[in-house]
Amino acid sequence: MKVYINLFNKLITPENLFNAWEDFRRDKKNKEDVLLFEKNLENEIFKLHRELKSETYRHSGYVDFYISDPKYRHIHKAVVRDRVLHHAIMNILYPYYDKAFIYNSFSCRIGKGNHKGVEALRSMVQKESNNDTRQVFILKCDIKKFFDSVDHDTLVTILKTRVKDEKLMKLLVEVIESFTSNRSTLFERKGLPIGNLTSQLFANVYMDIFDQHMKHELKVKHYARYTDDFVIVSKDKEYLISLISNIKKFLNITLKLDLHPEKVTIRKYTQGVDFLGYIVLPHYTKVRQRTIKRISRRIEEKIALYKSGKLEKEKLDATLMSYLGVLSHADTHKFSESLKNNYFLSVSNSD
Repeated sequence: MKVYINLFNKLITPENLFNAWEDFRRDKKNKEDVLLFEKNLENEIFKLHRELKSETYRHSGYVDFYISDPKYRHIHKAVVRDRVLHHAIMNILYPYYDKAFIYNSFSCRIGKGNHKGVEALRSMVQKESNNDTRQVFILKCDIKKFFDSVDHDTLVTILKTRVKDEKLMKLLVEVIESFTSNRSTLFERKGLPIGNLTSQLFANVYMDIFDQHMKHELKVKHYARYTDDFVIVSKDKEYLISLISNIKKFLNITLKLDLHPEKVTIRKYTQGVDFLGYIVLPHYTKVRQRTIKRISRRIEEKIALYKSGKLEKEKLDATLMSYLGVLSHADTHKFSESLKNNYFLSVSNSD
């Protein structure tokens, strides 16, 4: 196992902090708190550098709010300087950890993502079914309240197996301990804030223990995971059933996590599998009906904002292109064309 040493000094350099700032601000240029930070950028960055170097840095609290996209999620947003630090941490740690993750881990990794996860599912099915010549089954599981349930002590222990830099570990603990969910107790601190960039890395580091167990201990051949959703493909239904108890036990004992009791399913591939926002079937892929309704509603809302002068045309166009990108990975030509036609008709009538 490779270990990581002498990383703290690389992390806290002004160069890395300024690079982190550029990464952070890329899609947040007009946010009020970002503009305020930018007014005194050099002072803010060098102040952060000094606090990190002297080990006096302390993570601030969070502002919380809810979003529905499409799941109802409780988001916790850190202040700008903390979020810049999160990017600085990612700049240093991500390249090291990414090399250690299994190939079929698809969440929050460069060159991966949900579309690649769906492609991997199709590939696994093709191999196991011998190009659709025999029936296969897919076990799909979801972890209950994953981000709220990540155990701090367990996460720190996992990080310490590779990170052998005491100052860096102290900083990582500061970030981890800056937040606790309502699943914490007097004896166990739990939770990662969904709004933190570092939470994406910590989630993969945490679940990599499970990935390695699945691939190297249980020798599961066709397995893929995206954060807390994972699938296993096999032509043997009984084999999949037999895996469930081991999975439950490992997650509970080793990672203090629980499978969602209502989201453990075994389906024939011919019935279709709901995975990462798509319904995957033999020979074609569908987008969930509720996703189509949500896209239509969001586009109408954005057009209304544009017509009222509250949204720039560039951002309106970017929204359309983003949704068309999502649809391009499924067999949705008719809906995509309808969406574009309605969009351009509505916008042209307002110009």
